[in-house]
Amino acid sequence: MDRRTALNKTALLLGGTILGAEALLSGCAPQSSKSKGILFKAEDEALLNEIADTILPDTPDSPGAKQAGVGAFMQLIVEDCYEPADQKVLIAGLEKIRSISQQQYKQDFVVLNAVQRQGLLTGLDEEAKKHEKSKTDEAPSHYFTILKQLSVFAYFSSEVGTTKALRYNPIPGRFDGCVDYKEGEKAWV
Repeated sequence: MDRRTALNKTALLLGGTILGAEALLSGCAPQSSKSKGILFKAEDEALLNEIADTILPDTPDSPGAKQAGVGAFMQLIVEDCYEPADQKVLIAGLEKIRSISQQQYKQDFVVLNAVQRQGLLTGLDEEAKKHEKSKTDEAPSHYFTILKQLSVFAYFSSEVGTTKALRYNPIPGRFDGCVDYKEGEKAWV
């Protein structure tokens, strides 16, 4: 028995209908219009992994974004949670990164070396900062701003980012809201 049927039967037992039961259950309705994988191409996950790994590379203390497998998570978040306007900006931005890579290096971004990738993304970061300063509140963000924010969110939401890049206590004791921070230490999750 599903929740909707259980609520209807409960309402009948109580002698009436539960007002607004449909509204309460509207959040449970499946979204038939949304399907997975319509926005991204098959090769986009690898591109997202490489972009995120350039932004958050391996360090001596923690693996980079590619080892955290952030590309699949980034696709999921964009398809399920982003507004259509932001989705279009991001998808167009991925194509632009491919185009810039071909123009500058005659190669796909995923096969560039670390210096080439960093140079390309540093240029985009400067362009994005100028865009963010000059845009209106209603105008969409620059695609690199969205990519950068999404990369950081995906990495620090992953198990690798949470347990390796940050200090993680799986079974916390008491809450200590005011802990001294020493420069160079990892932040707490």
